[in-house]
Amino acid sequence: MDKTSAVRDPRITRKAEEEISAATQWQLMRRRFRKHKVAVVSGIVVILFYLVALGADFFAYADPHVSEAQRSLMPPRRIHLFDNGRLSPHVYAIVGKRDPVTFKRVYAEDPNTKIPVRLFARGFKWKFLGFVPTDLHLIGVEGAKPEDALSLLGSDTLGRDLWSRLTISTRTSLTIGLLSVAISLFLGILLGGLSGFYGGIIDALIQRIIEIIRSIPTIPLWMGLAAALPRDWNVMQVYFAITVIISFIGWTDLARVVRGRFLSLRNEDFVMAAKLAGCRQMRIIFRHMVPSFLSHIIAATTLAIPAMIMSETSLSFLGLGLRPPAISWGVLLQDAQNIQTLAISPWLLIPAVPVIVVILALNFLGDGLRDAADPYA
Repeated sequence: MDKTSAVRDPRITRKAEEEISAATQWQLMRRRFRKHKVAVVSGIVVILFYLVALGADFFAYADPHVSEAQRSLMPPRRIHLFDNGRLSPHVYAIVGKRDPVTFKRVYAEDPNTKIPVRLFARGFKWKFLGFVPTDLHLIGVEGAKPEDALSLLGSDTLGRDLWSRLTISTRTSLTIGLLSVAISLFLGILLGGLSGFYGGIIDALIQRIIEIIRSIPTIPLWMGLAAALPRDWNVMQVYFAITVIISFIGWTDLARVVRGRFLSLRNEDFVMAAKLAGCRQMRIIFRHMVPSFLSHIIAATTLAIPAMIMSETSLSFLGLGLRPPAISWGVLLQDAQNIQTLAISPWLLIPAVPVIVVILALNFLGDGLRDAADPYA
């Protein structure tokens, strides 16, 4: 039976219709999402980035905080896979010297000194998930320090390895995005649900708060809130403060959406039945009303994560967010503010690449989830 006859076969059509009619909401979402190829690929990209964030220290072969003036602005180097026709990954030793004309430090490879590169090598100590101590890394070298021998993406002005700092910054920026969205999601559902469910004075008060927050220009609001952070706070305190700041700004859009849905749902039969059954107000909101449009919340959350990541990156790039020794995409891009340094070492712009890739992937993923969750699709 060819494709044409198979498509026109009424038995196959009837079977497909029966499967669709008996499918749950989540099964229908999965079917529609799998047809969105760009969203599927974007989802894979997002998962890979979060895997890197989960094992950031494993993928980093050098201590991201170790600096050395002799390695300042070292250009990216490649790993040579073959040696005399056989597979033997290695890098050449590098020699740095001062240019007598420009006074810049220049680097040259010494092909006579080959440093073997190994998978699953030992390096600096770190803790997996914060409590499992280990010193295993994806790659390493034999007979030399990884900071001196490997330089896959070059080094910054202080001689710190850019690849290792990029993997650690991926964890910081992506977790800030997740934590901020989680807090915004809770505030948006809670306040938006209360506003739409109760109405009256509560609705008017919450809507005025939303309008006040949305009427303040974003950059001045960030500057004011960030300037209020004490300078003597450590990295962890600033980290959570920035997360709360971004969440404080980002919950208003979801609250408006949730309010509108609650206004249309609060007079539905299943809500009235829950009230007559004696259910508490919070149970009605979170147990009965929120799950009815959970697919929309998932899509909105996926689209909100890029905005949170961009907020953190922008704040840190402007010097209003995370500050060194913290490592994030925005902190790494601070070195790209100096045009003279950027002209000499353009690899300092490399941290902008994962920002662009993640933002695009999350937006495409959000579009796919939104289309899949559309009941009228």
